[in-house]
Amino acid sequence: MDLFLAGTETTSTTLQWGLLLLIKYPDVQEKMQAEIDHVVGQSRQPSMADRANMPYTDAVIHEIQRVGNVIPLNGPRKAARNTILGGYFIPKGTALMTNLTSVLFDKSEWETPGEFNPGHFLDSEGKFRRRDAFMPFSAGKQVCLGEQLARMELFLFFVSLFQKFRFSMQEGVKLSLEGDVGITRSPFPFKILAHTR
Repeated sequence: MDLFLAGTETTSTTLQWGLLLLIKYPDVQEKMQAEIDHVVGQSRQPSMADRANMPYTDAVIHEIQRVGNVIPLNGPRKAARNTILGGYFIPKGTALMTNLTSVLFDKSEWETPGEFNPGHFLDSEGKFRRRDAFMPFSAGKQVCLGEQLARMELFLFFVSLFQKFRFSMQEGVKLSLEGDVGITRSPFPFKILAHTR
């Protein structure tokens, strides 16, 4: 139950960030749709087997997760044993919060941390590359149990949506990339136009 409840909120919020970012950056949307058209086409539904042949789309989804920063403080954890971290003593049982924002926007890890840049996840040949500083699901023993499910859902949802629709904003509307922080960090409400392709 926890897996699906937590996964529903974070996945839907990531989809909102994706729509917002790809409307704000139509050149990225067009390039991703060109890859979708080339690999999947318009006559069949996407499958997870397609992901290996879609490095740009995979990079865009990862960058949406990085910039969207849906769970900036992760979930609370407890120290399992007495620990010294960075010279500080942390007693067993101490409640801890992880600041994922510090990693997802670290200037020493990302070439352009304050910008939406799918190139963060592409090598010089345009192939997808993993980044150690990419931790929207946390890391180590405390990594989100639903990470694999979320990765599959996000890929299939994004490819399905952008396979069939081109998204844009209403004339004269300015979109904000500021987030509203509650349980998750969500975009402020916005309206979009969906055009069939």
